Amino acid sequence: MERDLIRWLTNRIPSHPRLLVGVGDDAAIVRLPDESHLVATTDMLMDGVDFELNRHDAQRIGRKALAVNLSDLAAMAAEPVAALVALALPRQGGESLAKSLYEGLLPLAAEFDCPIAGGDTNSWDGPLVISVTAFGAVPPERRWRRSGARPGDAILVTGSFGGSILGKQFDFRPRVSEALWLAEHAEIHAAIDVSDGLSLDLWRLCEASGCGAAIRTSTIPIAKAAGELAAQRGDSPLDHALSDGEDFELILALPAEQATALVRSQPLGTPLTEIGSFIAETQLNAVAPDLSMQPLAVRGYEHRLDK
Repeated sequence: MERDLIRWLTNRIPSHPRLLVGVGDDAAIVRLPDESHLVATTDMLMDGVDFELNRHDAQRIGRKALAVNLSDLAAMAAEPVAALVALALPRQGGESLAKSLYEGLLPLAAEFDCPIAGGDTNSWDGPLVISVTAFGAVPPERRWRRSGARPGDAILVTGSFGGSILGKQFDFRPRVSEALWLAEHAEIHAAIDVSDGLSLDLWRLCEASGCGAAIRTSTIPIAKAAGELAAQRGDSPLDHALSDGEDFELILALPAEQATALVRSQPLGTPLTEIGSFIAETQLNAVAPDLSMQPLAVRGYEHRLDK
């Protein structure tokens, strides 16, 4: 019964000083830091599209549902404030499934100080759907957007890319702490998180900024999993790094001299790599080791809709 699940949630979700009203009322009331701007993001994950419930552990699915939203907050340099969770549960086994989802989600919420403020729960004869809406706070002078990259800015990325289907898509760590540190210590002109593919999300940042990019493909940090997947499929690790998606790393635009200093000092624990620069021409180019350039195809994952 839904009321049994709500009772369980009320007891399971800890109280939090930021939550003036939480689970159990018609709506939540959340205290924001003074003078901060509210940042809101939402992601919907569906069985058969973003995971396969008959293959993937429900706790990992729950964790991912919150983690992808935290990654979006990181891309805006926003500190997590609270989140809402909406579930469409299969009738058969729905209550135990919901508890497993929350048992995967709640430890991540605690780790990033992002209390679950409420949400909604429905049951139906369809597959599992989980939608999380997360809220963050950012001082207006530190907020990031996709627009703002300038020709001559360096392209800086966190972590490594490719092969996320082998596990990272569930187990990645949202780059929230990295983003908050960089917002305080660097002049970030634009940012985006890589959810759909390095080349595709970089192009989205370029389009928003009205510029292009020249990528030194030999410098792209390729994940070990990309090599493993390429060996299985007989293709290139670089192709996977450029197009696989669900890496949830950050792409950042910032002055070249600052990027060089950050790469040299590596202040975050998470690796920072400079992979190229933004250019005036509105196109994506690959720069070979001999400095020759050729157009780079934009590839990644996009939801397709029939007209």
